[in-house]
Amino acid sequence: MKVGSLVESFWLDFKEAVEKAAAFGAQGIQTYVKEVIPDSEIKEKMDIIKANGLVVAALCGEMCGFADTDEHPEKIELFKKIMDIALKFETNIVSCHIGTISAEPCEKNEVIYRACREIADYGKSIGVTLAIETGPEPATVLFDFLERFGPGNGIGVNLDPANLVMVSGDNAAEAVRVLGKYIVHTHAKDGYMIGNKEGRKEKVLGYGDVNYNEYIPALAEVGYDGFLTIERDGGDDRVGDIKKEIEFLYEKLDKFGLRS
Repeated sequence: MKVGSLVESFWLDFKEAVEKAAAFGAQGIQTYVKEVIPDSEIKEKMDIIKANGLVVAALCGEMCGFADTDEHPEKIELFKKIMDIALKFETNIVSCHIGTISAEPCEKNEVIYRACREIADYGKSIGVTLAIETGPEPATVLFDFLERFGPGNGIGVNLDPANLVMVSGDNAAEAVRVLGKYIVHTHAKDGYMIGNKEGRKEKVLGYGDVNYNEYIPALAEVGYDGFLTIERDGGDDRVGDIKKEIEFLYEKLDKFGLRS
């Protein structure tokens, strides 16, 4: 497996964040693209990434869900354009939250499904995968939703273990075993649920309720060999925290003989 970091988690400008990621030993980055950007900007960013010996693990094309039918046409077309941009960044993965899937059949599920179907069909046609970020619903519910598409059909999972722990109360390792054939990218994050789903607290890796001694071997068990991309949403020392988290991940990968 490989270690990466979300550029925006550093709270630095793009160039400085990429340089920090490389200096700390990351092998790749993820970055947000939420609008159409010119080729000149893409080239400028790719030059910075390559100059630091890194690759783009995935883009994050956050749309804040697809449950609102009034916003569908614009969001779907924009996401397709972000998929096109992903290829210019030399990656074939774009992650986002799609909205919460209900355990019971309902019209909202169908609204989200229709949006994802159109995006996935387009993604498959150009070789780019919509990677659904985990968290709002249990892994078993998301799995049933994904089975309506099937693996290799333009849709997969960006598995965020902390979201599962903090929001749906899932065990991260068990979620990996449920969703294994759909996992195309992961976020390395930690945290815990406050009370009975009353809130959440993100923590530095190793200080939350994600058991990385179980989680990383579970990823290997299902054949995942992609990126563990650090996403740090909190804390006052983002740079220092990410440095510690990169070291933490390499320690775990070395422990289990899984460093790429």
